[in-house]
Amino acid sequence: MSDFQYKNGELHCEDVALSRIAKELGTPCYIYSHAALVRNFRAFDSAFQSVPHIVAFAMKSNSNIGLLRLMAKEGSGADIVSGGELYRALKAGVPPSKIVFAGVGKNREEIRYALSTDILMFNVESSAELRAIDEVAAEMGRTARVALRINPDIDPKTHPYISTGLKKSKFGISADRALEEFKLASSLKHIEVVGVHKHIGSQLTDITPFVDALKKVLGLVEALKTQGSNIRYINIGGGLGITYSDEAPPQPHQLAAAIAPLVRDLKCMLIMEPGRVIVGNAGLLMTRVLYNKEGEAKRFVIVDAAMNDLIRPSLYGAYHEIKPVHEATGAKKHQVDVVGPVCESGDFLAKDRAMPDVKPGDLLAVMSAGAYGFVMSSNYNSRPRVPEVLIKGGDIFVLRSRETYEDLVRGEAIPEFLQ
Repeated sequence: MSDFQYKNGELHCEDVALSRIAKELGTPCYIYSHAALVRNFRAFDSAFQSVPHIVAFAMKSNSNIGLLRLMAKEGSGADIVSGGELYRALKAGVPPSKIVFAGVGKNREEIRYALSTDILMFNVESSAELRAIDEVAAEMGRTARVALRINPDIDPKTHPYISTGLKKSKFGISADRALEEFKLASSLKHIEVVGVHKHIGSQLTDITPFVDALKKVLGLVEALKTQGSNIRYINIGGGLGITYSDEAPPQPHQLAAAIAPLVRDLKCMLIMEPGRVIVGNAGLLMTRVLYNKEGEAKRFVIVDAAMNDLIRPSLYGAYHEIKPVHEATGAKKHQVDVVGPVCESGDFLAKDRAMPDVKPGDLLAVMSAGAYGFVMSSNYNSRPRVPEVLIKGGDIFVLRSRETYEDLVRGEAIPEFLQ
């Protein structure tokens, strides 16, 4: 059941009317449902209860420390891809023993920071990175636990920008070279190889690519164990999709039913890195209509949210359902583009969308915006970033305040010679 529902003709998040949030905090504004976040996490976690596992929430999907704290209290770890995400995870109370560090471009300061906090492991993506981690660990007198990320060359059947498991991808180590890379890793004095990792893409709506990729990885694990490697962790990544429009992605329990039997007898800890499937449909972006504009070829609804607030439509051509906050049952619909104030032709939230008539001042809800929403936002056109709020029952909790104009120039300076 959705936690965003119309009650008495007005869209609510749990027990709070969205118009109340708009009145108290203004627009645009990101809104998250506590109930949805908890339910989504528990659905994923409990689905894999038959095997030892760690759910390492993919922070790139949403890194607000309030949400991370909620995840940590539910027992979640964190999948991080930068030193900044490590800082956020620790600040939110995520145990280092449940943090895995992925990404192709970890620099030495980030490696040093992660080693000093004793994270669970690095997901290593190249021999050059492997040697860099070994060198930093040697300088610190430590041993770095690593899993090698294998690129299984499996088509995830998703958008090319979020496909990561094909040969042409920048991610991972080719399956053909995996044994060679594991041999190198085992020869390095300050490296301990503890796992194998794979992640083939995001917004996957079919279980088959998950299973095919895992089977390739498990074949490698068997070969490594026969050579004496102590593989204790199998990281299957994340990527399970959500419904934005008419997609029908598998549920976590269906994914678990396909995967758990394959790993149950391996005596390994299973690590998963879900992100979107937990936060995507647990959040929305609320915006206000500024103007209606009748162009020669199109109708435009101009709103106060823009591509700098939610870039997915501009970047991926992604679909987000847009609902009027005040229900418009039976109203006549028109084809419109919903666009923002940013000075770019690519600034749109929807194109050629059938929507009921709206007028300036009306509120709209851009649905399924909890993942890759605020976290990808920017200050383009010197627009302050918007607030994030968490709704729990009838209460509103501000997780991030709206930026001010002063925030926009914090850290900048005019050189003395220009004074």
